[in-house]
Amino acid sequence: MARRMTRCARRTFGTPAASRAPGIIRTTYLWTHDRTWAGDARSAAACGALLFGLLLALDAATGRLVPWRALLWLGLGVLLFAALTPPRVAAHDTTLVSCGPIRVRSVRLDRLVAVRRCDGIAPRLALRDASGGEVVLDPEVLLVNPPLWRLVAQGARTSAADGSLLCGATALRRLAERIDRDTAEGVFKASGLE
Repeated sequence: MARRMTRCARRTFGTPAASRAPGIIRTTYLWTHDRTWAGDARSAAACGALLFGLLLALDAATGRLVPWRALLWLGLGVLLFAALTPPRVAAHDTTLVSCGPIRVRSVRLDRLVAVRRCDGIAPRLALRDASGGEVVLDPEVLLVNPPLWRLVAQGARTSAADGSLLCGATALRRLAERIDRDTAEGVFKASGLE
């Protein structure tokens, strides 16, 4: 996963200058990534395979199984997999990267200008930086990955101190309160003090 995120970052930011110059030790990236992504991707693959298998079995039971229909059902299974697979989210120091199936998006956490929370069927958190980069992610990713949350919170504090964070302090404060509440509940449950 870390190697994949390094490739995503290189596609986004290019190769670091230290690794291009001869005789200089290559710079390595230490990425903090979403630990739940692999499980979500496996679930999406299982759903796609289940849909494909059910449609194939239905066609076989009714006697209408032909190669072009099997390819159609395979395409629907792959489409469902692509729709259900969440983007990979990783962070490094001041950069947050989201690798989706089609494109890679990144945002500089120390240059945030806006943070918006979009509530609805699937809540989203949109982070935008001064250079126009934008990453939209599920807030649950930050809830279940404290190292990612720490990097985002640290970058937001830096942006607020610099005066570049124009809107979104309330959304981040609410998210921080929710993370603190969930962490406290987890500690109480683990210690038996519910």
